[in-house]
Amino acid sequence: MRPEYALLTRAAQLEFVSLAVLLANLATVHWGPITSAIGPVHGCSYLLVIIAAAMAEHAPRKTLLTAIIPGIGGLLALRLTRRPRTDGRQAADAEQH
Repeated sequence: MRPEYALLTRAAQLEFVSLAVLLANLATVHWGPITSAIGPVHGCSYLLVIIAAAMAEHAPRKTLLTAIIPGIGGLLALRLTRRPRTDGRQAADAEQH
C-alpha cells in the first residue's frame, strides 16, 4: 500500500464495515443504541473518504467523483487508485522521475 493512500484505505474500510453493521442491525434486531453509536462513525468515515480522496496527490479526478458515492464509494475509489493509468500521464510522470 502506498503511503499517500493509507488514510483513504483506512477510511474506506471503516466506512464499509460501519455500513455493514448498520445494515445488519436494521435487518435483525434494530437496536437504537447500535444505530446511535455506529451512525455517526459511518457519517464521519464517509466524509473522511471524500477528504482523503481530494488530498490524494496522484489520484485521477475520477477518484474524487467516485468517493462521493455513499457506502461503497471509498472502496471503488481505492480500486481506481490501484489501477495503472492509461491516459498518457503515466509516461509523463515516469519521465519526470
